[in-house]
Amino acid sequence: MSLIKSMQDKILGRQNTISEDSIKSALSSIMDPDLGRDIVSLGFVRNIVITGNDIKLDINLTTPACPVKDAMKAQAEEALKKLPSIGAVTINMTATTRGQVALAGSPIAASLGQVKNIIAVASGKGGVGKSTTAVNLAYALAATGSKVGLLDADVYGPSVPHMTRPDAPMQSNSNLINPPFAGGVKVMSIGLFAGGDKATILRGPMVSGVIKQFLTQVNWGELDYLIIDYPPGTGDIQLTLSQTAPITGAVVVTTPQDVALIDVRKAVAMFDTMKVPVLGVVETMSYFVCDGCDKKHYIFREGGGSKVAKEFGVSFLGEVPLEPAVATASDKGVPAVKANPGSAASRSYCEIAGGVASQVSIIHEAYKDALNQFTVVWNNDL
Repeated sequence: MSLIKSMQDKILGRQNTISEDSIKSALSSIMDPDLGRDIVSLGFVRNIVITGNDIKLDINLTTPACPVKDAMKAQAEEALKKLPSIGAVTINMTATTRGQVALAGSPIAASLGQVKNIIAVASGKGGVGKSTTAVNLAYALAATGSKVGLLDADVYGPSVPHMTRPDAPMQSNSNLINPPFAGGVKVMSIGLFAGGDKATILRGPMVSGVIKQFLTQVNWGELDYLIIDYPPGTGDIQLTLSQTAPITGAVVVTTPQDVALIDVRKAVAMFDTMKVPVLGVVETMSYFVCDGCDKKHYIFREGGGSKVAKEFGVSFLGEVPLEPAVATASDKGVPAVKANPGSAASRSYCEIAGGVASQVSIIHEAYKDALNQFTVVWNNDL
């Protein structure tokens, strides 16, 4: 606050009416659209500092990937500037990702004990852009400042190494495997061991063993999100993953046509059987925009993803257009959201990432008071 304004306030008898209570009262009108409560009651408003009539504070969100972060900051600034005799307003947007880590003593504690959220990306059938979605979802979340890992569990068709080009994994001092970084994301895939041009020839029990090793013997470290690229279908690998790891939720990928939706319903039913929440549906290959006419062409029909999402009462996370640049970037080992961040497909992936993060926050808010561990003690005297 300037010296001149301070003197004017004293001469005119104006008093400082700014207080923590008045600040919180002003901000209590701002609602989190996903959690359905105001940011004060949610505990988002922190570290309030009042200097004269100047205000500094933090708004701490549940994820760095919050899609309404900028809008919420603008609303908060507008609300505070309506306070009488207000001076400068400085709002720092921060985030602490909510999550549920693996319990100490469990088989996965050493590997996944610092991972807050595990997100499955699955499809009922192959060829729908599931791996491309998993890769771009991971990198879109990382672009927001989140700590992200990417596990390629598609044992028979590991494409993640080709799309990200990570270095070779190394063994840590604690007898775990350190996953390599690729563009700021930790990546692990069977393709890093078998070689990109070698066929993976494994029977069911051996495949399950490999998957369990990825979940118990990889030093994932501290992560906000671990994205797992599931293989297509509903077989042994999917069951092993969902039964071994504490999956926070699943993203189901489809294309618009009915033949893809048949298998999507099976994938949703699988997660429902295993009590894994479905965070939402992503539709890929939704449309193609012609260079000559600038018109959307719905090559594989229209609206299938939103239709199946509505059918199961889950969120429709978004549609991704067909863009040759996505395939070009993937073939070069650079995710589309990094290679062409301004493209329509990249913007869609970023919006989908925001929707996934929002759905995860909603789950944790809904179950924050639920019992998540207990101890059974036998009384031998009875």
